[in-house]
Amino acid sequence: MTEAAESTGPSKKALKKAAKAEEKAAKKQQHKSAAAAAAGEKQPASESGDTNTAADADVSAGKYGVYPLMRSEVKLERALTPVSDIDLPLAGSTRFVRGRIHTSRAKGKQCFLVLRQKAYTVQAIAFVNEKTSPQLVKFAASISRESIVDVEAELVKVDTPVTGCTQKQVELHVRGIFVVSQSEALLPLQIEDAMRRASDDDHGTGAPDEKENVEGGQQLARVKQDTKLDNRVIDLRTPINQAIFRLEAGVCRLFRHRLTQLNFTEIHTPKIISAASEGGANVFTVSYFKSNAYLAQSPQLYKQMCIAADFERVFTVGSVFRAENSNTHRHLTEFIGLDLEMTFNYHYHEVIDTIGDMMITIFKGLQSQYATEIDFIAQQYPCEPFKYLEPSLVLEFPEAIAMLREAGVTIGDFDDLSTPDEKLLGRLVKAKYDTDFFVLDKYPLAVRPFYTMPDPGDGRYSNSYDMFMRGEEILSGAQRIHEPELLAQRARHHEIDLSKIAAYLDAFKYGCPPHAGGGIGMERVVMLFLGVPNIRLVSMFPRDPQRLTP
Repeated sequence: MTEAAESTGPSKKALKKAAKAEEKAAKKQQHKSAAAAAAGEKQPASESGDTNTAADADVSAGKYGVYPLMRSEVKLERALTPVSDIDLPLAGSTRFVRGRIHTSRAKGKQCFLVLRQKAYTVQAIAFVNEKTSPQLVKFAASISRESIVDVEAELVKVDTPVTGCTQKQVELHVRGIFVVSQSEALLPLQIEDAMRRASDDDHGTGAPDEKENVEGGQQLARVKQDTKLDNRVIDLRTPINQAIFRLEAGVCRLFRHRLTQLNFTEIHTPKIISAASEGGANVFTVSYFKSNAYLAQSPQLYKQMCIAADFERVFTVGSVFRAENSNTHRHLTEFIGLDLEMTFNYHYHEVIDTIGDMMITIFKGLQSQYATEIDFIAQQYPCEPFKYLEPSLVLEFPEAIAMLREAGVTIGDFDDLSTPDEKLLGRLVKAKYDTDFFVLDKYPLAVRPFYTMPDPGDGRYSNSYDMFMRGEEILSGAQRIHEPELLAQRARHHEIDLSKIAAYLDAFKYGCPPHAGGGIGMERVVMLFLGVPNIRLVSMFPRDPQRLTP
């Protein structure tokens, strides 16, 4: 008889096959349990696959597992409690909560989880007791971070506040847990690393920076800005980004709400145009069938055409494109413009006053309605609270030149302000007037677009203005030329082909009221209000000369 024939036990191959079959059966039962739980059914012990003795029975059978793919096959009438609502009034109740596994740590017969939903986090604990089996605890510990789970848990008041979570007074004692959507185990970045204090890298354009955060004497990993932006979907999950973009939505909402109160009409303008709307070379050229077209540098021409069409007060929110090869902390090649245009009765300062009032309304609304978000963001990007005056401070360009010269800057009367000049002026204004927001009026005509009305008293200046937050420009505006001959003259001066703006020029031939307006960079408003160091951090999917994805 051969050695194999003499063997009394199963072969290694047979043992492997049996183990695989057992594993497959366990997974099948796990999915079956999850499907039953999703349908709200309870499984009898005979159907749960439980062949253990009563002493070893899985008391949590049917209360953990992986849901089958949700294809909207079952309408389950089950209320899910938002993480943000979990607080002391709910202590003692049993709730279902859906969230992501933010962190997970197994310790003996316990598993500590932090569940995250948007910007809110809560601690959850699965531990072995008469209601929770070791199998459930082991399953909970095996779930990869960033997976989405449904948790059935008792809400329990804690003796000591949970300092690492937003929901500090209550924790979840897990009774059931099911995976809704599984994340891959290997993440391109860790959420807690991306949440650490701002670094030098955030002040630049994303260049490498090898420094690391140090906490408790230990060096901790820190995610570079380019890594965050390359993996933006995961980066946007961080509570800090959830807060930033809620506040950013608030800027748009408050802008729309205030202007609607003032009888403005929202309009939508073309982004593919026949001629550069601002003049100059900073424009993207695109192929347009058998000719070329351009991406709009602003909705300026169309706002004015609407004024000529007797809309009187208009605003628009939309993308603006600038082909500027500027790799700075405040420049993007595509940003969201908040633009407005309105008629005035006798003086363009009526428009300056309206815009100033609107900006103050936005600042007040952010401070009153988004105080929680502002405080939360300040933990990662510390900044002094934003200050402003009522009514807004208005300075004239010669006054600004005088202030800069007193501070030692060499600058000509009609020179445009450089970025360092603007920042210094912001500090000087803050020191003198205690405001982070101000208007600078009467810019030199030579540095403004062709449609800007010259100053009637001194043709070297213009009826134009910029508005600043913390020493950086957030709005550029002016009284527009509404007389066709002067408008054509100024366009020729800027070397603009009149044939390409014929429709725009024609709009003024049949009478147009005097008007003015401005364009605001939404991302700059958010960046400067919050004191965030780089505009890419407040642009959801930023575009700059180095970045076209994601």
